[in-house]
Amino acid sequence: MEKRSLPAPLALGGAVAIGVMTAVQARVNGVLGVEVDNGIVAGFISFSVGLLVLVVVIPCIPSARRGAVRLWTGVRGGTIPFWMLLGGACGALTVSTQGITAGVLGVSLFTVGVVAGQTLHGLVLDRIGFGPAGVVAVTPGRVLGGALALAAVGISLSGDVLSTAPLWMLLLPFATGVGIAWQAATNGRLAQRVQSPITATLMSFIAGTVALALAAGVSIAVRGMPQPPPAEPWLYLGGFLGFAYILLGAFIVAHTGVLLMGLGSVLGQLTASVVIDLIWPVEAGPALWQLAAMVIVAVGSVVVAVPRRRAR
Repeated sequence: MEKRSLPAPLALGGAVAIGVMTAVQARVNGVLGVEVDNGIVAGFISFSVGLLVLVVVIPCIPSARRGAVRLWTGVRGGTIPFWMLLGGACGALTVSTQGITAGVLGVSLFTVGVVAGQTLHGLVLDRIGFGPAGVVAVTPGRVLGGALALAAVGISLSGDVLSTAPLWMLLLPFATGVGIAWQAATNGRLAQRVQSPITATLMSFIAGTVALALAAGVSIAVRGMPQPPPAEPWLYLGGFLGFAYILLGAFIVAHTGVLLMGLGSVLGQLTASVVIDLIWPVEAGPALWQLAAMVIVAVGSVVVAVPRRRAR
């Protein structure tokens, strides 16, 4: 059975939209983390909102209900391996890191750390065929795209950034980027297996919520109770955005491969991050010239990596 591919520009547009939503989510969850004085608890709140949305939506969609039955049957029968259920654990890392770092560093500096991890791991996962698109050739354009994405990271670290932001705050976003690439590939594989991207998204949120509940319990035991949840409704939009971009990612990664989806996402993230940080600046963020150069280089990374023609 021949799989119908999305046109490259349409698939790339979806990846850019994922990046925009991720950048907005990072700032929302970052502010929520500051408000409750605990980034892990903020991540748990965000994931719980997303899970609640899915629990309400899935019964209303026949294909999602059938996917949930396939998921349950596959897990019980052993045809769906346990590792396919763990994509949400990396989502838990993402929202926790947003809550811990993005409210302090700003979204732009958070994003470039993610770029490095996502780009390097995306290249590796495509080369070994881990994602639902199978083995994706490491062409010169894809390698150059990855190199340019890493160049954007180098630009972000120039100037006084390292003197104002601790190194561990940049390493956490790097680990998040590694996790995002693996999560996209894993959720894409699960979506293929159960024939429903929204069911794969549900599993991602279940795994992430469980991981964050355990982590939040440990954090509270060590640090004490967080501040009461804030009353502003917009601070709970992170879960809705997570639901939207994880679902979109599970669908389009089969058409783009892990690296190209990551590069498109990077473009959306950096562009949206610059806008957010210019409107709503933070103390540790990069200078204006760095923000502009990061976006220009990120655009170049996507342009050179987009396939010029589709095989088959």
